[in-house]
Formats: sequence, structure tokens, C-alpha cells
Amino acid sequence: MSEENNTPEDDDNADWGDALKEQAKAEQSEGNGQGEEGAADDWAAALTEQAEATDDAVSTEEAADIFNALRADSDGNKLDLDVLLDIPVTVSLEIGRTRATIRNLLAYSQGSVVELDRLAGEPLDVLVNGTLIAHGEVVVINDKFGVRLTDVISPQERIKKLK
Repeated sequence: MSEENNTPEDDDNADWGDALKEQAKAEQSEGNGQGEEGAADDWAAALTEQAEATDDAVSTEEAADIFNALRADSDGNKLDLDVLLDIPVTVSLEIGRTRATIRNLLAYSQGSVVELDRLAGEPLDVLVNGTLIAHGEVVVINDKFGVRLTDVISPQERIKKLK
């Protein structure tokens, strides 16, 4: 009778392996029955849904009014904020984080699975220059990834976090 000494890491790796196999089976069973026309329809539906979801968002006219209000300082002098519109920013999406020792990091190879600190289905963070501006969910339509914003952090909250 031989007993195997399974560590919690071995159990986690087995769980991840099982999850990856299950995901691969689900993807195979779905098949790829849509052509280019189906992809366009899916994106059109996603864009329509996005347009309908903007009821709570600031309208284009309201945004223009806010922007125009910023153009004049308290003395009535005109400020040229158009310069700001051309400043490049880095937009990044964070689906989770993990900590690993260098030993474990060096053991990673193709096909390795890195466990993150978030649960499946949990929203990801949308960061601009390292500052959280929104939460969103990943959408996949015919092998193309996108992000649907589910919660945008208000400008007032973002300014508070800068201080």
C-alpha cells in the first residue's frame, strides 16, 4: 500500500488542470458555427447594448458644457485645454494579482497556470496611467476580446484618490 503525500499546491494544480480541461471541452462543444457575418451581428448587438446602457452616463452635450466651463478660469481668461486632448495615456486592464517566489516564477513554462487573487466572473479593473477609472467585464466575440464597462469611477472620486 503506497500513500502519496499531496500538498495543498498539488491539489490546487489538479483543480486548475480540471478547470482548464472542462473549459476546453465546453469551447469544443460550442463549435464555431458563425462566419464573418455572425461576428458583425454580435458586435452590432454589443454596441447597441452599450448605447442603451448610457442612460446614466453624461450625454455628449453635457460633456461639452463641462469641458467648455473648464476652458475659462475664475477670472474669465480663456484656457487652451485642447492641448490636453493629445496627451497619450496608458490604459491597462487588471484581471488580478498574485505573489510568487522567484523559485516558482522560474518554474513557469508554457502551459503553466498562474492563480490570481480574484474569482471567476469578478469584474476587472480599468486603469489609466495606474489610476483606477472603471470596473468592467471581459467579452469575447469570435476570438476577439473586449471590455464592457460596468462601473465608472466618478471624477470626484478619482481626484480624491490622487490626494
